[in-house]
Amino acid sequence: MSHNTFGHLFRVTTFGESHGPAIGCVVDGCPPGIALTEADIQIDLDRRRPGQSKFVSQRKEPDQVRILSGVFQDERMKKQLTTGTPIALLIENVDQRSKDYADIRDKFRPGHADYTYWAKYGVRDYRGGGRQSARETASRVAAGAIARKVLNSLFGKTIVRGALVQMGTQTIEHKRWDWDEVARNPFFCPDAKAIAPWTKYLEALRKRGSSCGALIEVTAEGIPAGLGAPIYGKLDADIAAALMSINAVKGAEIGNGFAAVALSGEENSDEMRKGRGRTPKFLSNNAGGILGGISTGQTIVARFAVKPTSSILSPRKTTNIEGGDTDIVTKGRHDPCVGIRAVPVGEAMLACVLADHALRHRGQIGDFSR
Repeated sequence: MSHNTFGHLFRVTTFGESHGPAIGCVVDGCPPGIALTEADIQIDLDRRRPGQSKFVSQRKEPDQVRILSGVFQDERMKKQLTTGTPIALLIENVDQRSKDYADIRDKFRPGHADYTYWAKYGVRDYRGGGRQSARETASRVAAGAIARKVLNSLFGKTIVRGALVQMGTQTIEHKRWDWDEVARNPFFCPDAKAIAPWTKYLEALRKRGSSCGALIEVTAEGIPAGLGAPIYGKLDADIAAALMSINAVKGAEIGNGFAAVALSGEENSDEMRKGRGRTPKFLSNNAGGILGGISTGQTIVARFAVKPTSSILSPRKTTNIEGGDTDIVTKGRHDPCVGIRAVPVGEAMLACVLADHALRHRGQIGDFSR
């Protein structure tokens, strides 16, 4: 299983299983001299942490991160700084319940990667899904916190953030979008008026032992024009690949995405007028801040679709490792909508891709002042 690393210059390798002793990652390529403490990373991990509301998994994991390498501070320094060497991060697992999975050790859960892992490797860790578990995404969020620091060191203040814009059949009205509201509710929802109907909707799903999918939007502000490369190094292609790598994600789009199909050329084009110097002023942002695979300097906008949680209480038809028919009921602690906690994960993946492209661009051009 060799594909555990993503990125080129800003490289992230994750390790660990859902019910193993720990998970973590190694971040390679972070420039030296950036102030970094465990508290900087913990902020983002706390947003993804399970057990914070009745609408997510009740697994009680503190997700306390430890920095094992790649930083230094002595009595001459006001802050702990990165050294430019690999940054190793460790997050211990403390609340595993492996016994919850004893009944399904020889069965394949529909909608999960149980069968495909077994078909490829001939062995699988059935305890919580092992390596296929969304528990792995905590490592990505930790790496994303470092990526944000890299972006801020290169470009000044950048803002990478996300929101849940659809949960099952429940959508929000964009005219009531309020980024401040995202931090005030358990759904990462930017529309305060959606909270009550969303709560009722999810409660009904939980009582039925069912689940639903979600649509998440992530954006990045303060990113200059010029990131990305034509043909096979496109920024939007790498963003889409990063979002698609998140557990349970089945679709990704940039800007108008699939909605552009129904628009005319006049409606979809982003017209320009004179701006500052040689930098034009765009009259719209249908392209999501990326044209020809290269950033335009506008807000980068991406969305990704998360399928309904596959671990549900309703009995399902399946097969076992002997090839026989059987039924399965998944026990344990699971999210009725796994897309809720995917918001900080999507932010992290966007930040990591942007940090990687920023370092790649610096190696080619090195001038962000134009």
